[in-house]
Amino acid sequence: MGKKRAMTPAKDVDVSSVKYEREVVQAPHLTGFVFRFFVRLLEAPLIGPVLMNYLKKENRIDQLLQYTVIPEEPMFKPEYPPQEMEPGVVVLEEDGRPEDRVESALKCLPHYDAAELWENSPASFRYWKIRDYAHAYLSRKVTPSMIAERIIPVIEENASNRPPAPLLISFDAAEVREQAAASTQRFEAGNPLSILDGIFVAIKDDIDCYPHPSKGATTWMHEVRTVKKDAVCVSRLRSCGVIFIGKANMHELGMGTTGNNSNYGTTRNPHALDRYTGGSSSGPAAIVASGLCSAALGTDGGGSVRIPSSLCGVVGLKTTYGRTSMEGSLCDSGTVEIIGPIASTVEDVMLVYAAILGASPECKISLRPSSPCLPILSSNEDSNVLESLRIGKYTPWFNDVHSTEVSDKCEDALNLLSKAYGCEMIEIVIPELLEMRTAHVVSIGSECMCSLNPDCEDGKGVKLTYDTRTNLALFRSFTASDYVAAQCIRRRIMYYHMEIFKKVDVIVTPTTGMTAPKIPPGALKSGETDMQTTANLMQFVVPANLLGFPAISVPVGYDKEGLPIGLQIMGRPWAEATILRIASAVEKLCNESKKRPVSYYDVLKDV
Repeated sequence: MGKKRAMTPAKDVDVSSVKYEREVVQAPHLTGFVFRFFVRLLEAPLIGPVLMNYLKKENRIDQLLQYTVIPEEPMFKPEYPPQEMEPGVVVLEEDGRPEDRVESALKCLPHYDAAELWENSPASFRYWKIRDYAHAYLSRKVTPSMIAERIIPVIEENASNRPPAPLLISFDAAEVREQAAASTQRFEAGNPLSILDGIFVAIKDDIDCYPHPSKGATTWMHEVRTVKKDAVCVSRLRSCGVIFIGKANMHELGMGTTGNNSNYGTTRNPHALDRYTGGSSSGPAAIVASGLCSAALGTDGGGSVRIPSSLCGVVGLKTTYGRTSMEGSLCDSGTVEIIGPIASTVEDVMLVYAAILGASPECKISLRPSSPCLPILSSNEDSNVLESLRIGKYTPWFNDVHSTEVSDKCEDALNLLSKAYGCEMIEIVIPELLEMRTAHVVSIGSECMCSLNPDCEDGKGVKLTYDTRTNLALFRSFTASDYVAAQCIRRRIMYYHMEIFKKVDVIVTPTTGMTAPKIPPGALKSGETDMQTTANLMQFVVPANLLGFPAISVPVGYDKEGLPIGLQIMGRPWAEATILRIASAVEKLCNESKKRPVSYYDVLKDV
């Protein structure tokens, strides 16, 4: 009997008969000498392809891509039908000034009581918000230059740790002081540029922030790619008066979910220094969680903003594909990646998002995005909108986690939401989750390989870390027909989700299937390969990348070891306002249990 099989057209699939299938990855967990030897075998001319084909067969990748007839046409980038306007929102001027959008966002936020939040120290731990810093600056309690002098020694001390665990890869104290002095002068003159003036922000090392090089956490990318100006998103923040602290550490080229980096050192989780931060935006999430920066920009092609945000106990927003410009990033030509904000609170994410949003001219033509909106959290209508929302949950998938503490905490948060606002919870079914994950890895892997091929062929490939080389060995094995098959699957998965969004407004899951994993000592020098941990961390994040949907991770509690747990809220195309509204409500309901990280710096009160 042949291996060929044919899929039923997506529109004819009986969703009620779909059975949930758990993903089990068949691949070894390796570190140290054994890992390095394994990579050499993968790269060997004859043995490598045989070994890779065996691993792909064990994980049924070839069965899906090469022996399956997929009736749908390929979808090479997300395609959406027109979307209705969200209720209870303010529309932002996409082509207007970032400062004006930030001002509009500020008016959407709940009332701010400076006396209550500043003079009266809260009984429980909470992060200082952007509005706290702005109040402190305007009332002359502190200046941006004073905050800079508190941050700089911490960054310098952190960089000298042994073994190295840097938050930043590129840092220039003189440049930070210069930016802070300019902001201080603006406040002294009574002319701050926006609520973001004097706010310290870190930029992931794959996004251009002049004059810093963009290395992508490699040892060589800056040699073949010169940074001549800011990325578009960075430029928009700069016009609002943001102070850029430097280029944040990351998993090399974004090809990992843990944040391991054997080139510069692995950033540690502020809640437990023997744990990973999650990746690939490891530095951005950790520097926000540690209190040193109010916000950071990361990139998210496979959960790379949401995973570290969840593991570090902060908020991470993945926008709709095309909502923010990718110009000036190392991954500006892909179809699954976005630049998104990380901050300690939902309101701070809203302020940064308002500044950076704005599609590129190409995306405006091809995607026809709906107007960007923000939820009006300051009005009485907010509760009425929440009450009308329908929340979708695929229970077997939701509960398929490494530890039941993760799903239990997320379930508790949803119960609080339902009790407080009366949101309707609706059971849904999502078919072909395993096929979706395969389509995603082929898509992101093929696009990554395409951009890296010239440099790899030029001899730079051997200078990459061993875990990056492991991924590239897999990506090289994909054929053109594999890529087309993956895009056919993308259209099927899009159909299923758009049908679900006719019944619900958002889909909720845990952000990750586990809390922060321990760092094996043997992984610090040469990295590691642990595909089952990768699968656990990426368990729920893939749909938003493959299909381009907006999604946000918001903290909802901790496991018994004090490690953060995040809830993911994924919305319809262009529905950032809806997921921000729900995330804000969840944040309020779960805020009482906030714990101070082990590695935390109170730079606002300690000056």
